[in-house]
Amino acid sequence: MDVVTALIRLTGLIQGIYARVSERHDLTPVQAKLLCVLLDGPRGMADLAQIFGVERAALTGLMDRAEKRGLAHRVPVPRDRRALQATLTDAGREAAAAFHVDITAELNRLTGDLTSDAGEHLRAALAEIIERHRAAPGPGGIGCC
Repeated sequence: MDVVTALIRLTGLIQGIYARVSERHDLTPVQAKLLCVLLDGPRGMADLAQIFGVERAALTGLMDRAEKRGLAHRVPVPRDRRALQATLTDAGREAAAAFHVDITAELNRLTGDLTSDAGEHLRAALAEIIERHRAAPGPGGIGCC
């Protein structure tokens, strides 16, 4: 199997795991991603739009649903009365932490049978790919999960 095919299949496998774990936590995958991103701290709406690769207006529905469920809320940005930032509620922090523990355990099962050398090579290759992507323009900074 070539690298591109392997990456595509791995992406599908990871997305499937992410969706199943999200469902177990009564979240959509997008909600889980939002919680994980916000677990690192409050984020401005423009920053979130860049992370999700959408226009700021598209985040309104996602944030409305998160607020309705009591997982996150929007607060004014100090010294900029027009700007808002999203932050987790206590319930949102608990949900994000629980999701993170569960998704980490599930994803660790993917590599659990690798030899230490194979695991280290995979880690190094993935780190290199991620670092190169960070330097490129576009969405990034997906948070903990």
